[in-house]
Amino acid sequence: MEHWTNEDRYRPYNEWDNTYLEELKNQVQKSKWRLGFHIQPQTGLLNDPNGFSFFNNQWHLFYQSYPFGPVHGLKSWHHLTSTDLIHWKDLGLALQPSNHFDSHGIFSGSALSTPEGLALMYTGNVRDCNWKRHSYQNIAIVNIDNAINKITEPVITTPTNIFTEDIRDPQLLNINKEYKVILGAQTINKTGAIAVFNGHSLGDLKYQGELKIDKELSGYMIECPNLVFIDKHPVLLFCPQGLEHKQHKYQNVYPNTYLTGESFSWDSLEIKHPHALANLDEGFDIYATQAFNAPDGRALEVSWVGLPEMEYPTDSDGWSGALSLVKELTLKNGELFQYPVKETKELRKNEQVNIKQLADSSNQYELEVQIKDNQTGELQLLRSEDGQHYLSLHFDTTMGRLVLDRSHSPQPINVKFGQKRIANVSSHSDLKLNIFVDNSVVEIFVNNGEKVFTSRYFPLSNESGINVKTSDENDTIRTKMWNLSKTNHN
Repeated sequence: MEHWTNEDRYRPYNEWDNTYLEELKNQVQKSKWRLGFHIQPQTGLLNDPNGFSFFNNQWHLFYQSYPFGPVHGLKSWHHLTSTDLIHWKDLGLALQPSNHFDSHGIFSGSALSTPEGLALMYTGNVRDCNWKRHSYQNIAIVNIDNAINKITEPVITTPTNIFTEDIRDPQLLNINKEYKVILGAQTINKTGAIAVFNGHSLGDLKYQGELKIDKELSGYMIECPNLVFIDKHPVLLFCPQGLEHKQHKYQNVYPNTYLTGESFSWDSLEIKHPHALANLDEGFDIYATQAFNAPDGRALEVSWVGLPEMEYPTDSDGWSGALSLVKELTLKNGELFQYPVKETKELRKNEQVNIKQLADSSNQYELEVQIKDNQTGELQLLRSEDGQHYLSLHFDTTMGRLVLDRSHSPQPINVKFGQKRIANVSSHSDLKLNIFVDNSVVEIFVNNGEKVFTSRYFPLSNESGINVKTSDENDTIRTKMWNLSKTNHN
């Protein structure tokens, strides 16, 4: 479908013809940009990760889905389970609009293991006859057989004397045997906010107040707030929309940011002694990150590899969006480090060393590059045979500067937001890069996760070369490369 009307986008799922969906599935399977080991939709749109949790001896992960095309329409949740965070079993559509409190979409939310089962908390999107939005925070319960039952009434309705109906993306927490909910919101004064509710049961949640954040860092709306704790230090992830560039440096349409601090007070709802606001990812395409404190002691996260209001070349193939690798979060002197979970190493096979030039790779690999201090150079990935097309990473270990450049792409992507992304690391220091290439997704981890660049890149069918160039005449650069096993079967 080329031209999507509101009637098309919000057509009930049971009114779509099965033949249309099968034809769309066949079209998607022919796409040259399908992924090997990143989560991707079978058809249509994948955006926010949701309900990332551990329950009944399994990891659970949902994503917001619109299966009928690569557009934002009547949203549902798609359900995946795993025993190792890298191989995911697809359980299909899990939550669909079905009642007065979610009639126009199952918007994003979280999950928490409770005595009743896995509680999914989500925002129900409702439009009235004048197309005015109404938002409700709803609960559904997953049992040990992965059957899902919705609670019929909302557990939170919008306090409209404080917030507009742009209030969504609940994170459900259990803190000292009390339920806490944090919600991305917009105040009636059109500033971004994080609303906090609490209660001793899910049926008794009351408004507590706003989480204290500098209003200059809040934009006009905050989406996807997530609070985790690492060694008792708080880490708040959130996406402020409309944030002034003079207050925070970023280039994407909306940033995904984080704040850390010494401690968190649930009485005053504030991070004590916060560090400066920082970008979660330095690349072109990351948003709506979801994190939680897992029962094994790790703080884990996963992100949407994509951005709102953007277009991607896969749109013409009938699909859009992917999820990042699952990453573990650690803190060092208040700075957040993100690195793929240790289980990711299980994908490695066929190790090669000292790869400097390779004309034809699998486009599904991990490349590790170690660069000595006081060097400059360039790493070209997904390179065409004639050297005209490639994704470039320039490095300067003297200045401590990295520049990711996709201006040589055969498929320009959202160029009005710039074609370069820059990150700074320690100067006059060695540099380590671990790069995960998966056909049209590239994740670059710098110095074991000190910085991360996540980006979409869309090579043509014959573009799979690797080229490493450096100023060091003694050639002290060291590389390792592993092909990575395929986990996707759709």
